Amino acid sequence: MLSTLRRIVQEVGAARDLQAALDVIVRSVRMTMCTEVCSVYLYDEDTSRYTLMASEGLNRKAVGRVTLSRSEGLVGQVGLREEPINLEDAASHPKFRYLKETGEERFRSFLGVPIIHQRNLLGVLVVQQNAKRRFDESEESFLVTMSAQLAGVIAHAEATGSLHFPESVHERPRQSRFVGVAGSPGIAIGSAVVLAPPADLSAVPDKDTDDIEGENQAFFDALISVREQMKSTADKLADQVPAEEQALFDVYLRMLDDNALGAEIAAVINKGQWAQGALKQVIEEHVRHFELMEDPYLRERAVDIRDLGRRVLSVLQQHQQDEVVWPEQAIVISEELTPGMLGEIPRDKLAGLVSVQGSGNSHVAILARAMGVPTIMGAVDLPWERMNSRELIVDGNLGRVYVSPSPELLTQYRNLVHEEKAFVEGLESLKDVPCITPDNYRLPLWVNTGLMTDTVRSLGQGAEGVGLYRTEVPFMIRERFPSEKEQEEIYREQLRIFHPRPVTIRTLDIGGDKSLSYFPIKEENPFLGWRGIRVTLDHPEIFLVQVRAMLKASVGLDNLRIMLPMISGVPEVEESLYLIHRAYHEVLAEGLEIQLPPVGVMIEVPAAVYQVADFARRVDFLSIGSNDLTQYILAVDRNNPRVADLYHSFHPAVLHALQKVVKDAHEEGKPVSICGEMAGDPAAAVLLMAMGFDVLSMNATNLPRVKWALRNMPLEQAKELLAEVMNMDNPRVIRSAVELALRHRGLDKVLGNRADLN
Repeated sequence: MLSTLRRIVQEVGAARDLQAALDVIVRSVRMTMCTEVCSVYLYDEDTSRYTLMASEGLNRKAVGRVTLSRSEGLVGQVGLREEPINLEDAASHPKFRYLKETGEERFRSFLGVPIIHQRNLLGVLVVQQNAKRRFDESEESFLVTMSAQLAGVIAHAEATGSLHFPESVHERPRQSRFVGVAGSPGIAIGSAVVLAPPADLSAVPDKDTDDIEGENQAFFDALISVREQMKSTADKLADQVPAEEQALFDVYLRMLDDNALGAEIAAVINKGQWAQGALKQVIEEHVRHFELMEDPYLRERAVDIRDLGRRVLSVLQQHQQDEVVWPEQAIVISEELTPGMLGEIPRDKLAGLVSVQGSGNSHVAILARAMGVPTIMGAVDLPWERMNSRELIVDGNLGRVYVSPSPELLTQYRNLVHEEKAFVEGLESLKDVPCITPDNYRLPLWVNTGLMTDTVRSLGQGAEGVGLYRTEVPFMIRERFPSEKEQEEIYREQLRIFHPRPVTIRTLDIGGDKSLSYFPIKEENPFLGWRGIRVTLDHPEIFLVQVRAMLKASVGLDNLRIMLPMISGVPEVEESLYLIHRAYHEVLAEGLEIQLPPVGVMIEVPAAVYQVADFARRVDFLSIGSNDLTQYILAVDRNNPRVADLYHSFHPAVLHALQKVVKDAHEEGKPVSICGEMAGDPAAAVLLMAMGFDVLSMNATNLPRVKWALRNMPLEQAKELLAEVMNMDNPRVIRSAVELALRHRGLDKVLGNRADLN
């Protein structure tokens, strides 16, 4: 049976479209189970009806025409119960529905199993037989297994829009929704522009040459041309992207150096291969090498190498690219977006970006956030090559792309964009006023930063300090560890710009989904592995250099705070403090006058929640990283779309953990802040204020909205609301209760950007 199942799965995988896959399944299952009938009924949630989409054994004219309501017949019962129904005499069942057009009256045995994908009912798979008998357990198990295989095929077809096609050229394309990874926040509405690679390396044939000198000359001329293109691209982005992001282009130029990829390709040419074939061999070898790597950040580098190879090939082939017509609101889509492509797009026309490949830590995502362009990465189901000129909505907040959105959805999102714009503009008057509630409670609002663009935006929003500066960003965009002097200059700029406001600089936090190309970390379960403080304590040379750079950067400013990530035990705190004091005395020995800055720890894992008092006796402050804490408490990978619905920061366990941390920290007389996504959510901010957090730190974009909400919510009412929801046991009910309370106070506008539009 296993070999049969494997064969059927292979045939289904090779099918050209969904209908062909369905035909393969009904034909193969009927033959394997030796039954007279096998049929597939697909469920349409919009109409709440089943449609007979494929059958072997029933009247072929009925396929595509016979429909059943959600609760009609035995098929409807299988769907309602969401479990198999196995009957030896179907006609005697009270829910049996006779369908004359199918010709099924002579079939008595019935076995139907639901087709379910991620809790969504997609249809029902049915086998029938003329003889009166009950299908045995092995047959039922086989059909359940086939339905599970079929579920993935149907779900993919729905995601790519291939399940429904317009019946005429005049019919509006059906709305489709695709889920990816939020790369850069914001909402964009516009027309798709598909950027395909300029040349196809895989199509280049091998060819021997006698003119080795000529091929080498052509190749190095192409290298010079591409290097000039890359320099031009860097110049175009010079006024839009900070200097540290500009360093990405220096990396590409070094890769194109005569002594790097150039030397390898020349070596192949010298063996008698023409330039294009040599380029193909070397580039594809490097691409395969990086694609096989387990580390996601390193896998991203394959994209860069492939892009550079295509550019050189394009020049070698002297291929003229078609002139792109840019609409006013262009949403650029590509299978693999690269920083090089970004520089070719007119900035005044660019509304959004969508990449089929890539992740939130790719170079394109970093650049997109720096430029403030809504971006979605990893939209793997998106049929990108068919998207040109299609109307799109890019929701960079929720990680969704809507293709050919309905007029109703367009109206909702346009209203959302317009309301958001008007609302944010109206909040500018709050920039220079403190966050004080109607009953005179003052709560400082700080910001999270990592790029210089974050810093500039933060000051414009009236931030009172930095609750989290992510030092891993300068590390990620280099090919080596930045020197102590380089780090000092980066941190000095951050401290200087915010002076005299406090700036909390987190020590290097790599591992998990953040890695360095020159310091790979390969683990089967990286989020439970070598990350955060665990890495830097194992490499004190990295930790000491970074702390010394921080301390030197603070000379004469004295607004530095140092924060330690991923702390799970007291020994880690004590060892970190020892190294910080060592670095402090080393800097003093150099003759610099500095003060020992406050040191704090991040509460990100459940173990830390129960050691707050021990930590508080050793450090100056505590800060909760709600993103990781929620992920670890609920055992849910927030980057995994299969379990995204289970990741909820309003979960009772999360709220009780937050309250416990504040209580235990305050009992030791130490302040506690929160710097995860919860702090930037106005609904959550109300609860956090009621819990007693001393500081909320958030994305600069969300700060005015949170300030406005808290300035209109009395602390006493927030405490009453907190007491009410802490007795609830459902995260969605808790969120609904908080949002209802905000609406009763006329604060609906702060909830608009979180609307779940389907």
